[in-house]
Amino acid sequence: MNAYSWILAAGFLASGQAMADAHKHDNAMSPAEMQAHHNEMLAEAVSGAWRSDANKARDRYRHPQETLGFFGITPHSKVIEIWPGGGWYAEILVPYVTQHGSYAGAVNDPASVAERQREYYAKQNQGLRDKFSGNAEVFGKASVLTFNPAQPVLGAPGSMDTVLTFRNVHNWRMAKQAEGMFAAFFAVLKPGGVLGVVEHRAAQDVGDDDKSGYVSEAQVIALAEAAGFRLEGKSEINANANDTKNYAGGVWTLPPTLREGDKDREKYLAIGESDRMTLKFVKP
Repeated sequence: MNAYSWILAAGFLASGQAMADAHKHDNAMSPAEMQAHHNEMLAEAVSGAWRSDANKARDRYRHPQETLGFFGITPHSKVIEIWPGGGWYAEILVPYVTQHGSYAGAVNDPASVAERQREYYAKQNQGLRDKFSGNAEVFGKASVLTFNPAQPVLGAPGSMDTVLTFRNVHNWRMAKQAEGMFAAFFAVLKPGGVLGVVEHRAAQDVGDDDKSGYVSEAQVIALAEAAGFRLEGKSEINANANDTKNYAGGVWTLPPTLREGDKDREKYLAIGESDRMTLKFVKP
């Protein structure tokens, strides 16, 4: 049994000495051995018994093993995930990175948003906290931080290794908050820190008032570079050539939302989830 399996079986409550021994074991490995070891640990988190069959069924669209590997996430990473929603990625990230690093889910402070949105965010935030507290053996080391999306502060400047966000940039553009969010990502990251972005990919630039849910790759790159980031790499891990991107109901026409209900349901299920860009940025 490898070190990760032993820690998992112990309910992630291993002693300080055991953690120190695991760290020594990591240090004794060659870079190639270390990468293979981390890949194995991540694979075990992806296949974790705490993940529902419904969530695992979406792995074929979201490719979590490959995506997190592309972003360079390790068991030592200090990670902030922006707007984790129901915690689909958190279910994988928390048990993986909190071996030696940390995880924080950054959510909107309900008191800072419009009154009509407060109940929605309060309910969503509580759902994430309940997920974490409901399985302390797996998620007990996770934290939730709240922030004002109009004036975002995500922690002490230069304190984090990685900021991750999945399918959220379109929301910030629609709310006229994208520039401030990217500036906050830059501020909280250490020099050399990584910003990983996955977003629904438009075929071309979209207008500021666009409500399709798609954004062009060039527009996301421009936002990141304006905040000070350097584009480190692109990946087609989450591409979907079957996505025509021309639905009256926007990206939410596709699964998992299936906004049209039973209308053309099989057609949209056959297309699958949206075509997505996967971009890795670095803070110089």
